[in-house]
Amino acid sequence: MSGILYVVATPIGNLADLTLRAVETLNTVDHIAAEDTRKTGKLLKHYQIDTPMLSYHEHNEGRAAEQFCERLKRGENIALVSDAGTPCISDPGYRIVHLAHDEGIPVRAIPGASAVSAALSVSGLPTDHFYFEGFLPRKKGRKTRLEFLAGLPATLVIYESPYRVSKSLQDLLEVLGERETAVCREMTKLYEEIFRGSLSEAVSHFGKSDKKIRGEFVIILAREGYQG
Repeated sequence: MSGILYVVATPIGNLADLTLRAVETLNTVDHIAAEDTRKTGKLLKHYQIDTPMLSYHEHNEGRAAEQFCERLKRGENIALVSDAGTPCISDPGYRIVHLAHDEGIPVRAIPGASAVSAALSVSGLPTDHFYFEGFLPRKKGRKTRLEFLAGLPATLVIYESPYRVSKSLQDLLEVLGERETAVCREMTKLYEEIFRGSLSEAVSHFGKSDKKIRGEFVIILAREGYQG
């Protein structure tokens, strides 16, 4: 009888956001598959969890998927975690889940924190229809992608790093035009910031030197023509 692959959401910043079910799962599985064992190690130490870790990342995910599935077929239980939030959302891991399904291995979700849902919930923008873009292309195909997003009849969700957020906001304004916007920074952490206003106001607000801006960003844009 095969083991079970658990896809476990971990905190996106505040360590207290790990669910009781996630703690129980991480304590009882045979191994924890971690995107970055150093980052996951801090979380495990905080909760006094001593389950051994296995490493996977975007460069070895295919090979790791085969190795993990061999362990699962031998009856071991594995918890898959990412650096922060829900695995496989703009993070590696889906190849492991895909192969587990192909091999007939049970996969179970242990839900919890996700930057997408957290940002949407505090944005004050419509959530009946939304499109999750993740990270924009850095160079090749960037303008084409922005033009595609401009025509979608849905709230847009975009991830961005502190090093490119100012440029991305400017590019969004140039291609998509003025829109109601929420920009969420450092969510659940001590210096959490939720900026609400127009896209041009966001450009002005975050238009300082990118070197002074810290934290990961979630940009929420209202659909074209929306007036709250």
